[in-house]
Amino acid sequence: MEQRRTSIAERPGLPGHVVDDGGSAWAVVDQHGIVTEWSEGSRQLLGYLPDEIVGTPAARLLAETLTSETLREIQALSRWSGRLRLRHRDGQPVEAGLLAHRQTMTDTGPDWFLVCSLAEAATPQDKPLMEWMLRQSPSCAMLVFDTHGRLRHANSCAENALGLTETEMRGLRFMEGDPHPAVARLERAVRLALESEEPQQVETYVKTPGESREHAWSSAVYPVRDEGGALCGVGMAAHDITEQYWARKRLQLLNDATVRISSSLDVARTAQELAEVAVPEFADFATVDLLPDPASGPVPGTARRGAVRLRRVAHQSVLPGTPEAVVPLGEVDSYAADTPTAECLATGRAVLRPKYDPSNTDWSLGQPRREAVIRALGMHSLMAVPLRARGTTFGIAVFIRHQRQESFSEDDLLLAEEITGRAAVFIDNARRYTRERDTATALQKTLLPQQLPRQQAVEVASRYLPASALAGVGGDWFDVIPLSSARVALVVGDVVGHGIQAAATMGRLRTAVRTLADVDLSPDELLTHLDDLVIRLAADADTGGTSPTDQAAETAGGFGATCLYAVCDPVSQTCALASAGHPMPALVTPEGTVDFLDAPVGPPLGLGGLPFEATNVALPEGSILALYTDGLIGSRHLDIDQGLARLRNALAHPAADLDVLCDTVIGTLRPEDRTDDIALLIARTHALDARHVASWDLPADPAIVAQARKLVTAQLAAWDLTEASFVTELVISELVTNAIRHAAPPIQLRLIHDRHLICEVSDASNTAPHLRRAHTYDEGGRGLLLVAQLTRGWGTRHGDTGKTIWAEQDLDVLQPGI
Repeated sequence: MEQRRTSIAERPGLPGHVVDDGGSAWAVVDQHGIVTEWSEGSRQLLGYLPDEIVGTPAARLLAETLTSETLREIQALSRWSGRLRLRHRDGQPVEAGLLAHRQTMTDTGPDWFLVCSLAEAATPQDKPLMEWMLRQSPSCAMLVFDTHGRLRHANSCAENALGLTETEMRGLRFMEGDPHPAVARLERAVRLALESEEPQQVETYVKTPGESREHAWSSAVYPVRDEGGALCGVGMAAHDITEQYWARKRLQLLNDATVRISSSLDVARTAQELAEVAVPEFADFATVDLLPDPASGPVPGTARRGAVRLRRVAHQSVLPGTPEAVVPLGEVDSYAADTPTAECLATGRAVLRPKYDPSNTDWSLGQPRREAVIRALGMHSLMAVPLRARGTTFGIAVFIRHQRQESFSEDDLLLAEEITGRAAVFIDNARRYTRERDTATALQKTLLPQQLPRQQAVEVASRYLPASALAGVGGDWFDVIPLSSARVALVVGDVVGHGIQAAATMGRLRTAVRTLADVDLSPDELLTHLDDLVIRLAADADTGGTSPTDQAAETAGGFGATCLYAVCDPVSQTCALASAGHPMPALVTPEGTVDFLDAPVGPPLGLGGLPFEATNVALPEGSILALYTDGLIGSRHLDIDQGLARLRNALAHPAADLDVLCDTVIGTLRPEDRTDDIALLIARTHALDARHVASWDLPADPAIVAQARKLVTAQLAAWDLTEASFVTELVISELVTNAIRHAAPPIQLRLIHDRHLICEVSDASNTAPHLRRAHTYDEGGRGLLLVAQLTRGWGTRHGDTGKTIWAEQDLDVLQPGI
């Protein structure tokens, strides 16, 4: 079968620079061991013409037999080299060094490219050729030092870099030729190579005297030995790696930017981090401006058509004092339509001015000093990159060079776009977070008590500290609720989570507590109803398609909230309280002893099915109750036990002024990095003694009503409240009559002289009275209606053994009909 000879140019698998000039012998052998190509050099080496050898087995060319093991080893390699005895056409053996390359680029399968040099012996031209090559290298600076570290030879690249000829440098140490700190590192490397006889590797970034700009160099410093192995000097080969250096620098800068710029949720701080990343790494001056809030209103100096307004939020300079900045932080300024800034915002694309001429554009709109500063500092290169996230452009970052001579390049623009793009996402996150936090803060402010009511039973002071900006607004709250019979409810609670969801949930719970307190429920019963409400809220949220963000603020049991509800009674000088997963308050006795109330703590709100237990404690007059949320006593750097101990110490010597005491507690326990809100409510109790309270036990006899009126009239006279006698007699008559007719004994009548006059009638029945509309000819049914009209309020309070009907009268005005 005829074999076709394929030329080297027809074989795409062979290197294109291989030329068949007879200087080397080469051949191609396919996977079956058949010679498919034969060069002119091969003919000179072995005497075979191409037509005699192509298409025949390559094994016929061997003058020795290779073992099967050797053949398998060669087949497993991608390249093999060694010496073989080949057979000449005349039968004589020829020993040659052979290099075999395994190739897989042909359609017929892998083959071998075999090559053998025909000029293995050195020639007289080799040595000068080597010297000329080293001397004329355009990108590798090569220097030779003697054993004393003094320069002996330098090629042309080294001469150009150092700005000196070889003759001018010969005999000098490196530092004597250029006393730069980076050169000192190279001289130390030369000394170490001489002392240790080990190679050294040094990278420097320096502007040498012979260069117009800074270059990065990778220098290999190595010992040079003679033919006998003795050390005779040190060689240095320095390669210009500026491009690789800047590529690594850009990658490192990009990584650093991601870490630094993502560290804050504050808009100004995030923008400043962007400017600090850029300066001085690749810019001399950087600014970050955002489009102003439309609600801020018009700004003077924007009359020119096409001008844009921007608010400066950050800038950074390589010069002290930032002399380039003519716009103060926080100020809004205008830019003409033909400036790079306006062009960038109009197009939404980055603008590069590598050779910027400020005279071609008018920057002075709204700020006459700007043009003068640009020219005075010689700003010659500029990039403007839009801040864009989620499809919206909301600002611009400008990078300028005036100290560095190099202009911005396309690579710099790509880097600026990448950094700014990442920063834009973080800035936009910060903007969105700030808006949400401001909304949540405003919502929370409206939901918390604006002013605590004045009560005779307690004197109160409070403090509320929101969490740090990074943590967000939480759901802590407190309240002081006036109750019947001069009593007062103290409430503190905490909703798990942060943000608008937590603030809104807090508002719903606070409203619910006030509503339930108005029904005069006991603390444990109130928390039971509140627990049911939280369960319903959680169920509504689940069926309403709660977003993952909202669900993150909830616990498995619902919204995740705690609450402490305490009722202080100045008449009995006791406090009834119950807790739903909330820390118990601290009690400071009049003697100064500080204890944390030892009472059962129920489950958090929202779990359901578990009881709450109320506890009664004695509160002598002058006692202090401190209610708080867990943000006061616990943080990442302070465990609960340590926090309680510090709270005990802060309360050990209470100030007479409760506001001062609040400040003392907050100052002692407030952590620097608050991750949770802090709510603190401090109350000092007061008592209503026998001079302000009168009570009588009444038999269930209708005739006792008149006697009750006389007793009340006499007591009002003793209190100098004769003007209230008429209304009080009417109220007492109706309440006592109702108790005799519709309730069960024992019946008790009580008057309390507080800021209001309180009338109470207690009985053993649990049936609550209610207002009803009496018809024209009805003989009864109008008693409670009269009570409601003549008093400032009335209601029913259930107890363990019955109920109490109460009514309050204002003492500072005369009642109608008097």
